[in-house]
Amino acid sequence: MSSSQVSHAQVSTVVQHPASVDDAITSRFSARDFLPTPVPKATIEEILEVARRAPSGTNTQPWKVYVLQGESLRSLADKVCAAHDAIFASPELAAEYREEYDYYPRTWVSPYIDRRRENGWSLYGLLGIAKGEKDKMHAQHQRNYRFFDAPLGFMFTLDRVMERGSLVDYGMFLQSMMVAARARGLHSCPQAAWNGYAKIVMPHIGAGEGEMLVCGMSMGYADESALVNGFHTPREPVAGFTRWLE
Repeated sequence: MSSSQVSHAQVSTVVQHPASVDDAITSRFSARDFLPTPVPKATIEEILEVARRAPSGTNTQPWKVYVLQGESLRSLADKVCAAHDAIFASPELAAEYREEYDYYPRTWVSPYIDRRRENGWSLYGLLGIAKGEKDKMHAQHQRNYRFFDAPLGFMFTLDRVMERGSLVDYGMFLQSMMVAARARGLHSCPQAAWNGYAKIVMPHIGAGEGEMLVCGMSMGYADESALVNGFHTPREPVAGFTRWLE
C-alpha cells in the first residue's frame, strides 16, 4: 500500500464505536499488582504497531523501546532492588544515583504539592501504611523495581541530542501504548521511579552511550483481587483547567 493510500485511509476511517475508545482511555490507571500470565509477543508487537502512529515534531519519532521478559526482567529487578536496599541502609549512597533530567520540580508549590501528597497518603492509607513506617514505605516503593510482578517490562530511552520537545512526543507515544494495551485487556504502570537507577538500567539493556533513560513501564494482566488495584487517583474537573476564549 502506498503512502497516499495510507493517508486516504486515515482521513476516511470512521471510528465505529467511540465509547470503546473512551473506555480504553478512562479505564487506564497505574496498576500496581499483576498476574504472572505471560503476554504473547504478537500482542506486544500489535501494541507497538499502534503506538508508532503517535505524533512527533517533524516526524522525528524519537522513541527507543527495550522489552524485558523472563530472565532479563528478573535480573534487572534484582540489581536495582539491591541498590535500593543499599541506599535505604546508607542514605549517603543516593548521591551515586542521579536522574538525567528533572522529572519533578525542584521547588514544589500548590496545587501540585497538594495533589502529590494526597496521592501518596491515599495509597499508603489503602495499604495500611502509617506515616513514619519507613520499612513498609521502602518495601512498597521497591515494588516498582519488581515491575509489580508484571511479566512484561519496558525501558524507554531518548538520544541525548534531542531536546525537551521530544519528551512531549514521548508522552504521546507512551499514552498510545497504554491505550492500545487496554484495548487488548492489559493494564500498565508508567514508572519514572527507574530514572534514578539509569547507571544500572542502561548497560543492562544494552543502550548506547548517547541515550538517556526516559522512564520504565510495567505491563500485563492486572490482578483484580489485589487491594492496591482499587486505588484510582482523582482528576480535576474540566472547568478547573479550561478557559474558553471568544
